[in-house]
Amino acid sequence: MLPVNQSLYHMALQCGIIGITNVGKTTIFNCISNTKGETNAYAFSATKSNIGVVKVPDPRLYELEKHQITDRIVHTSIEIVDIPGLAKGSNKGEGVGNKFLADIRNTDALIHVLRCFDNDSLPHIEGSVDPVRDRETIDLELQVKDLESAEKKIERLEKAVRAGDKD
Repeated sequence: MLPVNQSLYHMALQCGIIGITNVGKTTIFNCISNTKGETNAYAFSATKSNIGVVKVPDPRLYELEKHQITDRIVHTSIEIVDIPGLAKGSNKGEGVGNKFLADIRNTDALIHVLRCFDNDSLPHIEGSVDPVRDRETIDLELQVKDLESAEKKIERLEKAVRAGDKD
Protein backbone atom coordinates (compact mmCIF):
# COMPACT_ATOMS: atom_id res chain seq x y z
CA MET A 1 0.00 0.00 0.00
CA LEU A 2 1.23 3.51 -0.78
CA PRO A 3 2.09 5.91 2.07
CA VAL A 4 -0.73 8.23 2.96
CA ASN A 5 -0.50 11.75 4.36
CA GLN A 6 -2.72 11.42 7.42
CA SER A 7 -3.71 15.09 7.42
CA LEU A 8 -5.32 14.74 3.99
CA TYR A 9 -8.51 12.95 4.95
CA HIS A 10 -12.06 14.11 4.36
CA MET A 11 -14.92 13.20 6.72
CA ALA A 12 -17.75 11.80 4.62
CA LEU A 13 -19.72 9.46 6.83
CA GLN A 14 -20.62 8.98 10.48
CA CYS A 15 -21.26 5.36 11.38
CA GLY A 16 -22.66 4.16 14.71
CA ILE A 17 -21.91 0.80 16.32
CA ILE A 18 -25.06 -0.42 18.09
CA GLY A 19 -26.25 -3.45 20.01
CA ILE A 20 -27.27 -4.52 23.46
CA THR A 21 -24.77 -4.21 26.29
CA ASN A 22 -21.75 -6.56 26.47
CA VAL A 23 -21.78 -7.78 22.86
CA GLY A 24 -18.35 -6.51 21.78
CA LYS A 25 -19.14 -3.08 20.32
CA THR A 26 -16.23 -1.36 22.03
CA THR A 27 -13.87 -4.21 21.21
CA ILE A 28 -14.68 -3.77 17.51
CA PHE A 29 -14.41 0.02 17.89
CA ASN A 30 -10.95 -0.38 19.45
CA CYS A 31 -9.82 -2.61 16.57
CA ILE A 32 -10.78 -0.21 13.78
CA SER A 33 -10.59 3.27 15.30
CA ASN A 34 -7.77 5.69 16.07
CA THR A 35 -9.33 6.14 19.54
CA LYS A 36 -9.61 3.52 22.26
CA GLY A 37 -12.66 3.04 24.45
CA GLU A 38 -12.69 1.39 27.86
CA THR A 39 -14.09 -2.13 28.02
CA ASN A 40 -15.35 -3.95 31.11
CA ALA A 41 -17.69 -6.73 32.14
CA TYR A 42 -20.34 -4.53 33.76
CA ALA A 43 -23.56 -3.75 31.94
CA PHE A 44 -24.44 -0.08 31.39
CA SER A 45 -21.11 1.17 32.74
CA ALA A 46 -20.48 3.52 29.81
CA THR A 47 -21.61 7.09 30.39
CA LYS A 48 -21.00 8.44 26.90
CA SER A 49 -20.45 7.34 23.33
CA ASN A 50 -16.86 6.86 22.16
CA ILE A 51 -15.96 8.70 18.96
CA GLY A 52 -13.08 7.78 16.70
CA VAL A 53 -11.95 7.99 13.11
CA VAL A 54 -11.25 5.17 10.68
CA LYS A 55 -8.99 6.24 7.84
CA VAL A 56 -9.90 4.90 4.42
CA PRO A 57 -6.83 5.05 2.20
CA ASP A 58 -7.60 4.31 -1.42
CA PRO A 59 -4.68 3.44 -3.73
CA ARG A 60 -6.97 4.01 -6.73
CA LEU A 61 -6.63 7.75 -6.12
CA TYR A 62 -2.94 7.51 -7.00
CA GLU A 63 -3.84 5.76 -10.24
CA LEU A 64 -6.30 8.54 -11.07
CA GLU A 65 -3.65 11.16 -10.36
CA LYS A 66 -1.49 9.64 -13.10
CA HIS A 67 -4.17 10.82 -15.56
CA GLN A 68 -5.16 14.06 -13.84
CA ILE A 69 -2.44 15.83 -11.87
CA THR A 70 -3.63 17.45 -8.66
CA ASP A 71 -2.05 19.52 -5.90
CA ARG A 72 -2.99 16.95 -3.28
CA ILE A 73 -4.85 13.70 -2.85
CA VAL A 74 -7.64 13.81 -0.30
CA HIS A 75 -8.58 10.48 1.21
CA THR A 76 -11.82 9.91 3.06
CA SER A 77 -12.36 8.81 6.61
CA ILE A 78 -15.32 7.52 8.54
CA GLU A 79 -16.24 8.80 11.97
CA ILE A 80 -17.14 5.82 14.15
CA VAL A 81 -19.43 6.29 17.15
CA ASP A 82 -19.33 3.46 19.69
CA ILE A 83 -22.78 3.81 21.25
CA PRO A 84 -23.22 2.26 24.72
CA GLY A 85 -25.44 -0.80 24.91
CA LEU A 86 -29.17 -0.51 24.70
CA ALA A 87 -31.71 -2.70 26.46
CA LYS A 88 -35.34 -3.59 26.18
CA GLY A 89 -37.21 -0.43 27.21
CA SER A 90 -34.39 2.01 26.34
CA ASN A 91 -36.94 4.31 24.72
CA LYS A 92 -38.59 4.59 28.16
CA GLY A 93 -35.32 5.14 30.01
CA GLU A 94 -34.33 1.53 30.79
CA GLY A 95 -30.61 0.78 30.99
CA VAL A 96 -28.87 3.88 29.71
CA GLY A 97 -32.18 4.99 28.23
CA ASN A 98 -32.96 7.67 25.70
CA LYS A 99 -29.59 9.37 26.08
CA PHE A 100 -27.88 7.30 23.40
CA LEU A 101 -30.83 6.95 21.03
CA ALA A 102 -30.11 10.56 19.98
CA ASP A 103 -26.52 9.55 19.15
CA ILE A 104 -27.95 6.84 16.90
CA ARG A 105 -30.25 9.33 15.17
CA ASN A 106 -27.27 11.52 14.28
CA THR A 107 -25.40 8.79 12.39
CA ASP A 108 -25.52 8.10 8.65
CA ALA A 109 -25.16 4.32 8.93
CA LEU A 110 -25.30 1.64 11.61
CA ILE A 111 -23.19 -1.39 12.38
CA HIS A 112 -25.36 -3.72 14.48
CA VAL A 113 -23.24 -6.07 16.60
CA LEU A 114 -24.90 -9.29 17.79
CA ARG A 115 -23.59 -11.51 20.55
CA CYS A 116 -23.11 -15.12 19.50
CA PHE A 117 -20.83 -16.33 22.31
CA ASP A 118 -21.17 -17.59 25.88
CA ASN A 119 -18.84 -16.34 28.58
CA ASP A 120 -19.51 -16.94 32.28
CA SER A 121 -17.41 -13.92 33.26
CA LEU A 122 -19.45 -11.69 30.91
CA PRO A 123 -23.10 -12.52 31.62
CA HIS A 124 -25.71 -11.73 28.99
CA ILE A 125 -28.14 -9.00 30.09
CA GLU A 126 -31.14 -11.26 29.31
CA GLY A 127 -29.62 -14.35 30.96
CA SER A 128 -29.07 -16.30 27.73
CA VAL A 129 -27.46 -15.77 24.35
CA ASP A 130 -30.06 -15.34 21.59
CA PRO A 131 -28.90 -13.14 18.68
CA VAL A 132 -32.33 -13.14 17.00
CA ARG A 133 -34.03 -11.88 20.18
CA ASP A 134 -31.31 -9.26 20.66
CA ARG A 135 -31.67 -7.98 17.09
CA GLU A 136 -35.44 -7.76 17.52
CA THR A 137 -34.98 -5.87 20.81
CA ILE A 138 -32.77 -3.23 19.19
CA ASP A 139 -34.99 -3.02 16.09
CA LEU A 140 -38.05 -2.42 18.31
CA GLU A 141 -36.26 0.28 20.32
CA LEU A 142 -35.27 2.07 17.12
CA GLN A 143 -38.78 1.77 15.66
CA VAL A 144 -40.38 3.17 18.81
CA LYS A 145 -37.96 6.11 18.79
CA ASP A 146 -38.70 6.73 15.08
CA LEU A 147 -42.44 6.70 15.81
CA GLU A 148 -41.96 9.21 18.65
CA SER A 149 -40.01 11.50 16.30
CA ALA A 150 -42.74 11.29 13.65
CA GLU A 151 -45.46 12.01 16.21
CA LYS A 152 -43.59 15.08 17.49
CA LYS A 153 -43.18 16.36 13.92
CA ILE A 154 -46.93 15.92 13.29
CA GLU A 155 -47.72 17.81 16.52
CA ARG A 156 -45.45 20.71 15.48
CA LEU A 157 -47.08 20.85 12.04
CA GLU A 158 -50.59 20.77 13.53
CA LYS A 159 -49.68 23.68 15.84
CA ALA A 160 -48.35 25.65 12.88
CA VAL A 161 -51.55 25.02 10.92
CA ARG A 162 -53.72 26.14 13.87
CA ALA A 163 -51.58 29.27 14.19
CA GLY A 164 -52.23 30.06 10.54
CA ASP A 165 -48.72 29.32 9.26
CA LYS A 166 -49.33 28.56 5.58
CA ASP A 167 -45.86 27.06 5.09
